[in-house]
Amino acid sequence: MKVTVVGAGAVGATTADNIARKQIVDELVLLDIKEGVAEGKAMDLMQCAALEGFDTTIIGSTNDYTKTAKSDVVVITSGLPRKPGMTREELIGINAGIVKTVVTNILTHSPKAILVIVSNPMDTMTYLALQVAQSMGLPKKKVIGMGGALDSSRFRYYLSQAMGVSQGDLHANVIGGHGDTTMIPLTRLATWQGVPVSRMLAKEALSKIAADTMVGGATLTGLLGTSAWYAPGAATCSVVEAIIRDEKKIIPCSVALNGEYGQKDICLGVPVVLGKNGWEKIINYRLNNDEKATFEKSANAVRNMNDVLKTLNV
Repeated sequence: MKVTVVGAGAVGATTADNIARKQIVDELVLLDIKEGVAEGKAMDLMQCAALEGFDTTIIGSTNDYTKTAKSDVVVITSGLPRKPGMTREELIGINAGIVKTVVTNILTHSPKAILVIVSNPMDTMTYLALQVAQSMGLPKKKVIGMGGALDSSRFRYYLSQAMGVSQGDLHANVIGGHGDTTMIPLTRLATWQGVPVSRMLAKEALSKIAADTMVGGATLTGLLGTSAWYAPGAATCSVVEAIIRDEKKIIPCSVALNGEYGQKDICLGVPVVLGKNGWEKIINYRLNNDEKATFEKSANAVRNMNDVLKTLNV
């Protein structure tokens, strides 16, 4: 099995690091547009092999897409990272052209690859990738936006901090858009070993946890001066692992909706079953009226961002 990670920045390199250490694939390609960066990081990672006990072959490449040929999964992290004060929406004009070029080049050499989109604004870049991919014959179920996996992990972190419990014992998902105002932490459905967390936390505490989750990325950007990378890299690896190992795991991801959750012609975060064919099934959470209204609001906001694509020459 072969995975390519496009973009050797902090998120891309951390994704590659996680994939290599877990020995998910035999061959891993790291590609970047900047001369020498991918080669250097690939060499650095390979020099961990004897120390960490993995045998993954890691190849670095400066913009040579022929080395990505016959990839099973391709992770796309390319684009400008979010800076303090910058919204994901502001990134559309810059990153749309990059993502379109990357998807076109990747599918030219790996026409059956499953695409995992990390570039921001993630839902809109996933929607753009879907349009390009379908024009090249790739099924919609092979285009996946990573955001929900990361948002849900952050949700579990904030819950665990408030409750003083292990994150591993929590089941808590975030749906909707991957944005500070569009994501929907499902506090009503969150459980601790099967017990609703609402039994242990007051409504005000749950509201604060949801609010903290929604600005989790912006909080880290403010502290770090750039986008986070450890959790995004680990979240992306979890999506890749579920696909490569055909785990049939339910992970919230941004995928093309065609009537599910009342939405069409949009990519938005919903719980999906991940396996060797990409996203294989959308799980229908029975949302209450308030959650449905919030999901509709989230979809409208993402759709407005998608409309910006129509004004761009990409």
